[in-house]
Amino acid sequence: MSEWLVLVLAMAAACVVVVIVTLVRHRTAAEDDDPSETPDVIEYMTMMIGVVYAIVLGLAIAGVWEARSVAQDHVQTEAQALHEISERVRVYPPDVRDRIRDDVNAYVGQVVTTEWKTMADKGRVTARGAELFQRIRQDVTDYQPKTDFEAQAYQPLVDQVSAADTARASRADSTGATMPGVVWFGLITGAVVTIGMVFALQIRRTKRELVLAGLFSALIAFLLFLIWDFDAPYSRGVAASAEPFLALFPHLRG
Repeated sequence: MSEWLVLVLAMAAACVVVVIVTLVRHRTAAEDDDPSETPDVIEYMTMMIGVVYAIVLGLAIAGVWEARSVAQDHVQTEAQALHEISERVRVYPPDVRDRIRDDVNAYVGQVVTTEWKTMADKGRVTARGAELFQRIRQDVTDYQPKTDFEAQAYQPLVDQVSAADTARASRADSTGATMPGVVWFGLITGAVVTIGMVFALQIRRTKRELVLAGLFSALIAFLLFLIWDFDAPYSRGVAASAEPFLALFPHLRG
């Protein structure tokens, strides 16, 4: 099922629940019940709960968006480091240069196809990817420069391997969800309490009030979906992409 279809269904369900509860409450209300006599303290509490929950939602959205941006930065750093390795080895002998470039291409091909799908489906990187990266490391570090020019290029290449390794490790650490379960419990509980306080205001069965209550509930459902969608940086709708690899290694497209 499409994630956007899930979003539409969740927002629609939130609206339907609010309307149904309002209608049931209206039918079961006492004859002398006057909605206009809502105590001021309830209005004040509803306002404060709404403000506090809005702040919590804002912080949660900012947190998962930052995590998603950081995850994309890891991909960009890794791709750039591998591209630098592929370019800088041009000073090496043809056989060494071609071997390193072939291994870099094999690793990038593994990442953008098999490993990226594994990250999305299982939340982890692949052992094959680690094996191919280790081959790159061995190719670069085991080579003994034979000229001063090669010696000058050796240490920068080792540094780029280290940068790519660090970025790969960071990418592996970012594959899972970033929001702890206790935070999700707080967000969902807060949504229930916030929407529940709407009924404490004794809204009537007028078209305007039902529409506003439904839209308010749908908005909260949308924001919770947005947090959930951003929560796993590599596996959901608005996810970090492998585009930096494909942009720097265009021959691997398709």
